[in-house]
Amino acid sequence: MDQHKEEQLLYRISELIKENKELTKQLKEVSNQKHQLEKERENLESIIARVAPEHLPEEVKYPGKSRALKFEMATVLYADVQGIKRIARESASYDLMDELDNIFLEFNKIVKKYKIEKIKTIGDAYMCAGGVPEKNITNPIDVVLAAMEMQDYMNRLKQEYEAKDREFWDFRIGIHTGPVTANFYGRKKLSYDLKGDTVHIATRIASASDFCEVNVSIMTYELIKQYFNCDYNGKIPVKYKGNMEMLRVKKIKPAFAVNRRSGREPNQIFMIKYLLRQFTDLQEIILDRLEKELPAYLYYHNVKHTIDVINQVELIGYGEGVDDEAILLLKTAALFHDAGHIIGYDNHEFYGTQLAKEYLPQFQYNQQQIDQICELIMATQIPPDPQNLLEKIMCDADLDYLGRSDFIPVSNTLYEELKEQEKIGDLNEWNKMQLKFISHHQYFTQTALNLREVNKQKQIERLRALINEEENVSGTRSL
Repeated sequence: MDQHKEEQLLYRISELIKENKELTKQLKEVSNQKHQLEKERENLESIIARVAPEHLPEEVKYPGKSRALKFEMATVLYADVQGIKRIARESASYDLMDELDNIFLEFNKIVKKYKIEKIKTIGDAYMCAGGVPEKNITNPIDVVLAAMEMQDYMNRLKQEYEAKDREFWDFRIGIHTGPVTANFYGRKKLSYDLKGDTVHIATRIASASDFCEVNVSIMTYELIKQYFNCDYNGKIPVKYKGNMEMLRVKKIKPAFAVNRRSGREPNQIFMIKYLLRQFTDLQEIILDRLEKELPAYLYYHNVKHTIDVINQVELIGYGEGVDDEAILLLKTAALFHDAGHIIGYDNHEFYGTQLAKEYLPQFQYNQQQIDQICELIMATQIPPDPQNLLEKIMCDADLDYLGRSDFIPVSNTLYEELKEQEKIGDLNEWNKMQLKFISHHQYFTQTALNLREVNKQKQIERLRALINEEENVSGTRSL
């Protein structure tokens, strides 16, 4: 091959490499856009599913022959209650049906308690699912707790039957976590029918279980293992999946149970860990509302500031050695501390407490925790005057930017916010106000002092330099 052809070939190869890189980049962008659109579609469909059909437009009500939603993480519980043929020898069929109905009515109460969706009964089997229709991160824990209550109920019922020398129902539970498709229908009350491998695997686990056992798949186990003691219970063949491991749920871990021996009822430590995990769901709901409802002129008191404060209370909190419940209270207060801006700018701390009181009971916060969270929110009022360690952490996190290297640009966003509302004069006046404020400000926790105090002094010098520069320019103009 002569030199000219070799150069042409090398040039062509080089061009192909460039084209390949560009196509790869475009493919990645398209993939990201597709993922974002799918997420938006899922969010929209989830909202639609919670709206009464009579309030929906016709094209949304009936987009086709069926309505369906995709849930990436749902936990399906399949309870296999059998024994009609065996028990029929001593009981009339209508009595058996009444007994089965009573069992399912009790299951319905348990499912409702844990905010799980009953899907359907299939003869003498019962199916429900967590994470449907409202997505949540705690659904594997919720479903396992419900399964344990069902198990306890059936064991008590068995003892009653045995005392009367009667045959009892066979009872097995299989649980699996994974994606499902939910077809929904109905007008006044929406009902759901689940499809997909997750349902099939839950039923296979139930059929492979022994009497009165609660068994979970390895996927569910990975999501609940820090809360529950489980025993390995072998493998089961699942069509198209090969052999799948399952585990038998024994009890709540002793450290997280009211009665360490029985391990049936979660204690306060369990609930704090649960609420910390659930905080992800609460945060998504509140931040989404802030994105949609905060006024456009909030250049400083925006979603970014809320996220900053949430991160900072956790950092300072752990630095100060507070426990998990304190971290929960601090993060929740940080989430709501500026949420009141969607109601009004002035007194937004008070409005934030009202929003907290509206949402937190729905997320199993007790009244004492709600009261403490409201006190933490009110502690962020200016000037800060914290009365205890948690309030000190809250105040330091809220004014963390005073000691950060981005103090000036962040301060300028607050200036623009106030200026648009005609609450402040020119920028130099604002810088003088900030200098006075930051010069008298103090961090209250040792962690914040260590992290920010030195840099805060640098910001004071920067402010003085800006003020002097502006006054020199103004003096020159006046001459």
